[in-house]
Amino acid sequence: MKTYLVTGGAGFIGSNFIHYMFGKYGDEIRIINVDLLTYAGNLENLKEVEGRDNYSFLKVDICDKKAMEAIFTENDIDYVVHFAAETHVDRSIRNPEVFVQTNVLGTAVLLNCAKAAWELEDGSFRQGKKFLHVSTDEVYGSLEEDGGYFYETTPYAPHSPYSASKASSDMLVKSYVDTYQFPANITNCSNNYGPYQFPEKLIPLMINNALHGKPLPVYGDGKNVRDWLYVDDHAKAIDMVIAKGRLGETYNVGGHNEKQNLEIIHIIIETLLEMLPEGDKRRTLVSKDLITYVEDRKGHDRRYAIAPDKIKAEIGWEPETMFKDGIRQTIAWYFAHEEWMENVTSGDYQKYYKEMYQV
Repeated sequence: MKTYLVTGGAGFIGSNFIHYMFGKYGDEIRIINVDLLTYAGNLENLKEVEGRDNYSFLKVDICDKKAMEAIFTENDIDYVVHFAAETHVDRSIRNPEVFVQTNVLGTAVLLNCAKAAWELEDGSFRQGKKFLHVSTDEVYGSLEEDGGYFYETTPYAPHSPYSASKASSDMLVKSYVDTYQFPANITNCSNNYGPYQFPEKLIPLMINNALHGKPLPVYGDGKNVRDWLYVDDHAKAIDMVIAKGRLGETYNVGGHNEKQNLEIIHIIIETLLEMLPEGDKRRTLVSKDLITYVEDRKGHDRRYAIAPDKIKAEIGWEPETMFKDGIRQTIAWYFAHEEWMENVTSGDYQKYYKEMYQV
C-alpha cells in the first residue's frame, strides 16, 4: 500500500484530488491529509472520505518543521503531493508576506523533511519516492492577446506577489533536483474550476452572486484571457505524473479552453437560465444586467495559455472535459450542495472542524 502525504488536501484542488484517488484506487492506497484550515481549507469538502481506515487528517502548518518531521518519522511516506499554498492574487497584493511564508518557506520545510526521510548514506534516494510540486501557469507572466503559449521552457516572469512566491517555490524544487538529484516533478497548471472551489474565485463567485441577484464584478474591460481546466482532469494529470513522470521534469497541464473573463460570465448566466427549473424564483434574479465593471486589478496579466504538448507526448494525458460540459457539471454540483455554499460564504464551515475534532 502506497502512502501519499497530501498537503492542502482540504482546499479546492487538494480535496478533489483525494476524492479522485480514492475513487480510482479505493483501499489500495493510504492518504494523510495535512492542512492548516485557513480561510480556503474546508473539511466539509471531505465528509465522504473521513470515515475511511486508509485516510487520516492532521491540522498542521507546513512551516512547522518539528511537526512535519514527526509526520515523516512516524509514517513511511512514498509520495508527497504538495498543494498547500496561498493562492489568491488579490490577497497577495494586500498581504505579500503571508504568501512568502507559506509558499516559499513551507515548500523548503517539506523538501528538507522529505530529503531527510528518503536519502540514503551514499546520497542517493530510496526507490519509488517522489515529491510532486503543484504550481501555476502564472509563474510565466503574461502573453500577448494575439498568440503564443506557455511551454516548460518559457522563462519565468511573475507579476504579482502570489506568482512570485510560487515561482520561488518552483525554483527551490528545481534546485533540489539539480543539487541532490532529489526525486521530484513540478506541474504548472492553468485555472481550475469545479466542485468545492472557494467562492472568491471567478466561477463560483459569479454562480453564487448571480443566483442571489448580486453584482457580477468584472475587472477592467473583462477581456483578460485564461485557460480553464476542469479539476478532475487536473487530478488525473497529477496521478499520471506521479506514476510516469521522468524525475526532475516539469509538466504543463492545460485545458485547451481559452476564454475571456467576460465570456465566462455570459456562459455562466446562460447555463444558469438553462438549468434553473421553471417557477424557480432565482430565474428572475439571474441577468446580464448584473455585470458591473470595476477598477482593474494591479498588475493584471492579460492572457495565460498553456501548451500541454509535453505531458501528452510523454505521459499520454490530455484534457477530457469541454468547458461548457464542465460548467454544467460545476453548476449542478453547486445546486446539489447549497448548504456547503451557505456555510462557506457565512464562515460557518470553520465550525465543522471544531465539531468534528472538539477543539
